[in-house]
Amino acid sequence: MNRNAFPVNLTKTMSDSEEDSCTSVDWTVTEEWLETILKAHHEEQIKTDKDDLETECKVKILEFVVRPGCDTGESVLSDILSVYVEYTINNTKSEHQSLNLIIKLLPQDPFSRFFVTEAQFDLREIKFYTQVVPDLEKFQKTNLIAGEDPIEFPIPKCYHAHYSAGRNEPDQSPIPPESVLVLENIKPHGFSSANFSRGLTLRQTTAALQSIAKLHALSLALKVKEQKPLSERYSFLFQTARATDSYQQLVERGLPQLSRFLERRPGLEDVINALTKIRSNTKDLIENLLTPEEPMALITHIDFWCNNLMFREDTKNAECAILDWQMVTYSRPTNDVALLLISSVPSELRRLHTENLLNTYWESLTTCTKKLGLNIEKDLGYTISNLKSDYHRSQLLALLLCIGSVDVALGDPLTEQRLLDVLQDLYEDGVLSIETRQD
Repeated sequence: MNRNAFPVNLTKTMSDSEEDSCTSVDWTVTEEWLETILKAHHEEQIKTDKDDLETECKVKILEFVVRPGCDTGESVLSDILSVYVEYTINNTKSEHQSLNLIIKLLPQDPFSRFFVTEAQFDLREIKFYTQVVPDLEKFQKTNLIAGEDPIEFPIPKCYHAHYSAGRNEPDQSPIPPESVLVLENIKPHGFSSANFSRGLTLRQTTAALQSIAKLHALSLALKVKEQKPLSERYSFLFQTARATDSYQQLVERGLPQLSRFLERRPGLEDVINALTKIRSNTKDLIENLLTPEEPMALITHIDFWCNNLMFREDTKNAECAILDWQMVTYSRPTNDVALLLISSVPSELRRLHTENLLNTYWESLTTCTKKLGLNIEKDLGYTISNLKSDYHRSQLLALLLCIGSVDVALGDPLTEQRLLDVLQDLYEDGVLSIETRQD
């Protein structure tokens, strides 16, 4: 899981209509920059919607305000700004518009910045929005069966992305890396975060699984229909070997911390012994469970827990948006499902409803693929029974990822008890056994 441990620095540039009280760092939001990205966005929309390649937009910024996009210390992989902007298009009142945006930047903290750029977390998320999503949108347009409702993308809209790797040139000063991602801020549209301590409700869990099923279905159908492995199509996806090394380091740090916590709890000797046996083999386990397995290998989030989700709810329905695609990977879909249920669902709900939740995910997945002309059972020979078997194995990967971020759970009585329940349940279900790990 994406842990939040480092402070965020803030860049703030006010509009001309407000007092100048700016705090400058390496990167600032300016009126000219906003005009440039909004102009490019609207021209692209016109080309897409009207097939008009000649239309040029003139954008004039009326007012904009920049604020922190998250609380201090809330994000480790990005510095985040929130921007509200009012503007006109072509100087007409009818084109007067406003937007709420989120700007994700490289961390200003040198250690965090090196960590992000070395692992290419920023590049991966930018390419998800600029390559994967447009490909899936184009694929759906040409493959959606006539009469079927389009599959909605459960992610914020992307308005702009820029990436350049840092480099050193002879006889010149080093050029630092740059990374900017501008997304729709969905909070003003009624979306809010879930409470990790309490965990997700049944309705929220169902909505989350239905949302991830849409992206799983689109990427699976794209792979099958166009007969090209997604790992070849998208070489930037978090590769198994590199992801394994990253997660292994986190697990090695988290296991001693978890062991000390468990030793203070009576009656968990069997669980501790099982974890001790696993420790010598965690790298192989992680690599095996992350390795794509056909025919169901597809694009997965791999950081799919409640802190990367936002929900919009009324008295009848719940809608889930999925954020933070820095870990996007080519893997098996049950890895996402298992991480959500293991990390973010209260114990009683997980125990009572896992079977139904797996059925709900399967129904959403197969319904979406059928809209695109793919019948998973007939065309791939993969059934709900196969899914449940894969889920059983994916729970171990989910547990290891949670152990790598165990400090997120420790210190809160509710999340500590949820962790204890998960460990006991997975032990009793054989997920921690040597036989299961050697499947």
